[in-house]
Amino acid sequence: MIVTVLLLLVALCARGGEAEERAAAPGAGHVSVVVVGGTGDLAKKYLWQGFFELYVQQVASGNSFSFYGGGLSPADVATPLLFDILKAVSCSKDASEERCALLRAQFLRLAQYRQLKTLEHYQALAEHIGRELQQEGIAEAGRLFYLSLPAFAYVDVADKINKSCRPTGGAWLRVVLEKPFGHDFRSAEVLATQLEDSLKDEEMYRIDHYLGKQVVAKILPFRVENKRFLDPIWNKHHIERVEIVMKETLDVKGRISFYDQYGVIRDVLQNHLTEVMTLLTMRLPTNVSSSEEVLQKKLRVFSSMLPLGKNQAVVGQYQAYQSTVQQEMNRTKDHVSLTPTYAAVLAHIDEAQYEGVPILMISGKMLDERVGYARILFKNDVFCLQSSDGVHCKPKQIVFYFGHGSLQYPAVLVSKNLFRPALTSAEWKEVTEHADVDILGLHISDYYVQTPTEQKEAYSELISHIFAGCKNNFVSAANLLASWGLWTPLLHSLAGTHPRVYPGGADNRDLLDIRVSGKDVGYTSEVVIISADQMGGPSANSFQVMQGNFRGGDMVSAWPEQLVERLAADMEAAAEAAVREGGVFHLALSGGSTPLALFHRLALHHFSFPWSHTHVWMADERCVPPTEAESNFRGVHDHLLQHVRIPYFNIHPMPVQLNQRLCVEEDRGAAQYDKEIRGSVLGSSFHFVLLGVGYDGHTASLFPGGRADGAAEGLAALTESPVKPHRRMSLTFGAINRARAVALLVMGKGKHELITQLSRVNDKPDKWPVTGVKPADGRLLWYIDYDALLG
Repeated sequence: MIVTVLLLLVALCARGGEAEERAAAPGAGHVSVVVVGGTGDLAKKYLWQGFFELYVQQVASGNSFSFYGGGLSPADVATPLLFDILKAVSCSKDASEERCALLRAQFLRLAQYRQLKTLEHYQALAEHIGRELQQEGIAEAGRLFYLSLPAFAYVDVADKINKSCRPTGGAWLRVVLEKPFGHDFRSAEVLATQLEDSLKDEEMYRIDHYLGKQVVAKILPFRVENKRFLDPIWNKHHIERVEIVMKETLDVKGRISFYDQYGVIRDVLQNHLTEVMTLLTMRLPTNVSSSEEVLQKKLRVFSSMLPLGKNQAVVGQYQAYQSTVQQEMNRTKDHVSLTPTYAAVLAHIDEAQYEGVPILMISGKMLDERVGYARILFKNDVFCLQSSDGVHCKPKQIVFYFGHGSLQYPAVLVSKNLFRPALTSAEWKEVTEHADVDILGLHISDYYVQTPTEQKEAYSELISHIFAGCKNNFVSAANLLASWGLWTPLLHSLAGTHPRVYPGGADNRDLLDIRVSGKDVGYTSEVVIISADQMGGPSANSFQVMQGNFRGGDMVSAWPEQLVERLAADMEAAAEAAVREGGVFHLALSGGSTPLALFHRLALHHFSFPWSHTHVWMADERCVPPTEAESNFRGVHDHLLQHVRIPYFNIHPMPVQLNQRLCVEEDRGAAQYDKEIRGSVLGSSFHFVLLGVGYDGHTASLFPGGRADGAAEGLAALTESPVKPHRRMSLTFGAINRARAVALLVMGKGKHELITQLSRVNDKPDKWPVTGVKPADGRLLWYIDYDALLG
């Protein structure tokens, strides 16, 4: 039986009472609310509290409610769970204890659990609603379905709702969808198309709870209310940069199965932070309450965005993430996830108003504090010689502070050297008494501060908008696809990137600091070094792979086993790419003991390596017979070549033994190798060159003070080593620096002093030959194990 409670018509969703909202407001009658996934975590934390607050707000009207918690479990199992959740809802502080108890009791009487697994279950729910309406003799206003479900279930549930649960007689249907709305542009497009088969666009409410935050909802009204002050300065001549930041201290334990598929960019930046960005940069609509006009202004922002590529982002991953993935997803210890838990992205808008203005969107897990804000930092042309504490010398900024952090409440803050913001709404108030806190470089007393008169939870706000039929704060299909169109190319370009690993919390220090350089962004610290204490001691499981830069090249560091695995995988990826592109892969290898573990890894684990299309060359060779143990070729042969299926004629040893003599200049062995390279390797450009670094800084067989330390014009040359055997043959810098990729492998504690020296010296190939390795058009990659990096 339906318990009828008189309700007030819901307030219009936007201030001002525009006709669009009046037309959308629900008429009198019965409203059925169905939360599919009604005993899940989101429903428990937010949704039922939001629907209770909606119920409480609507007192003394001709409407009535029924609430249904739906799920896959049978009713006898799930009913107790649902009512435990419902009993925990709370009233506002203004309600008396007696009134709150009465409201809660009424809410519980209006609720029930329904199993919603099959089409027959949905049909039974529809029959139940129809029967109750007929028995009570009341008209139906509408049905609200909230799908608190994984996205893969949306299409099936929408189809069941469409086939069995549509109301009749002009009553409305509203279906709420939770993010994620797809994984990239294509999947979002497919999902949108499939949902259109069951639901009309006006019936779908794609919810982004950030749009329900009071400060986020205030951005457009604030810009309108303060248009007189903002119009002259809201442009490239005055704005230094825009920052949109969401920091979290929590990890993702318990959410790994979802999070590992999506990562921080899909989870936060593509939706929450992008929505804030559009609100800050869109042209002001003439009617802020018009959802259609607001959408068109947002779409114009997307169409004006410069493309996002790999150079516009840095990514990171907190240290414990890998072990959590292995535990929760039952992965082996050698499984490496590349899912980022931190990202900083630099965006630009290609419009005259914002030309050159950097827009930074940053979010991460396991950071130093929980806080969210958007800051517009303005240029300051005032220089104070003595009174640097004066108000005009301090940063000029507007901060939309979403909550938490040192301030602990949502607020809009305007530095006092800008202007005093208008206060036009009774829903906001000015704060004049402050705690002793600093906000983004300014003491709180240096700001004009406005905050909501009553703080409301985002889901509660959005639920009231859904009930009112107001779509301003929801994501349209066009808006969604435009956002994915912006982010998908970046996600694809980052697909194989190893994120920088960070320890978490305060220990991150400057590891995640970034520097903007023109249209590009990068980490400020080139080399990432984390102490053994921070890593939990020298354990191969405590820290697997970290990434940074070293001497202008990309750097990967790990414990030796993981480092070799990574190098082998990168080499195979380069081989596959080269074979796809041109049908052949040219690989030059150094000898010595350092790469032996790599050769074993390739021979024993990389069975799909395209050896039949690979040509193996030598980067250097000792002038000894190739049958002797000292021969570099002998080492490569014994540890790699004889274990893989590579055609004999694809192997190119250096001709150090001609005419029964070793490296005699008159035999012109180096010139012969030069000719062989030029005749076989397109443009004399190897696809991949693997080098080591000696204790004296030599690489290949290019030694300090040697005659082939850069002057040789050919691709191969005879050189002199300070140790026996003195005579060597080597690729020259001319050959090495033509390569598409040059990898420098450095391993062992004995190399720590060398790495320390190399991190400090300038390019001096005569003294430190390895500093002459500078690929002209290719990549320089350093693979340094922790022993060499940390000592």
